[in-house]
Amino acid sequence: MERDFRKALLSPLYAPLLCGEDAAGGRTLSSVVETRHLSKWYGQVVGLNDVSVETAGGITGLLGPNGAGKSTYLWLLTGQLRPSQGEVLVYGESPWRNPGLFRRIGFCPETDGFYGGLTGHQFVQVLGRLSGLDRRKVRERAREVLETVGISSVANRRVATYSKGMRQRLKVAQALVHDPEFLILDEPLAGMDPIGRRDILALIRRLAASGKDVLLASHVLEEVESLTSRILLMDRGRVLAEGDVHEIRALIDRHPHRVRITCDRARELARKLLELDDVVSVQVEPDGSTVTVQTTRPDDFYSRLPHVLVEGDFDVRVIESQDDNLAAVFRYLVE
Repeated sequence: MERDFRKALLSPLYAPLLCGEDAAGGRTLSSVVETRHLSKWYGQVVGLNDVSVETAGGITGLLGPNGAGKSTYLWLLTGQLRPSQGEVLVYGESPWRNPGLFRRIGFCPETDGFYGGLTGHQFVQVLGRLSGLDRRKVRERAREVLETVGISSVANRRVATYSKGMRQRLKVAQALVHDPEFLILDEPLAGMDPIGRRDILALIRRLAASGKDVLLASHVLEEVESLTSRILLMDRGRVLAEGDVHEIRALIDRHPHRVRITCDRARELARKLLELDDVVSVQVEPDGSTVTVQTTRPDDFYSRLPHVLVEGDFDVRVIESQDDNLAAVFRYLVE
């Protein structure tokens, strides 16, 4: 077991967990993460370019296509990379060579970095020891987190025999073993079946409700949107947008907001809606059941819509906007 501990020290994937027994916690700030003109380049390749953002507590979704700079950003937050330029602060402290801060962070990497000869329970113990837990506590704590993530039944099996979904749960377990304040999860849902994704999403909600701060990097927009409306959207090493997804959508002026209304007299409703000065176009589907409206001022439109519907005595069945969601914001900003 001690040999495995020494071997684990060499793994860069879990470097944020390498902290001393006496790691001290810092004060909690309203901002969990703050970056100031943060850049990182690898030779001639720019990984992150002049990023200045501030992330509050709770759950934040980190989004972006492959190559957007998400992993570089996370490695800087966890102290695995040193900035080429600028500054990154987590709870008001620089993560570079800061063992005291590492103890407050739990990191679930996207890439696997297991020791296949260990059992799941042994692996979590190794990472727990690197996180500062003593020998007396780490065994029981490992059992607790393996049960929390739903793989206690295979805890004594070698990791080499685990499925992709089991390995994903195991990575989440090791991120939780030292009870960190801030969880950084890089694509934790990748390769999971629907039940696994449901379980991990529910776990993230419970952790946030208990006071944990969570930064979730994912390309599964719908699942991020089910957790939080607060996002950080990256592309080509830059931050395109940050904040509430609905507020961001409202600021994208060149893309009118689309609303679909299904009712009994769609053509008549379309004529009524064209009289509103914030409506730029309407389109009625061939069967005459649904009208799609484009508006430049969605707040004004939604406030006027009930009056139009009541005055016209329309029998409305569905009102929906597929344009006020995370997928639409992502598409518009990346384009």
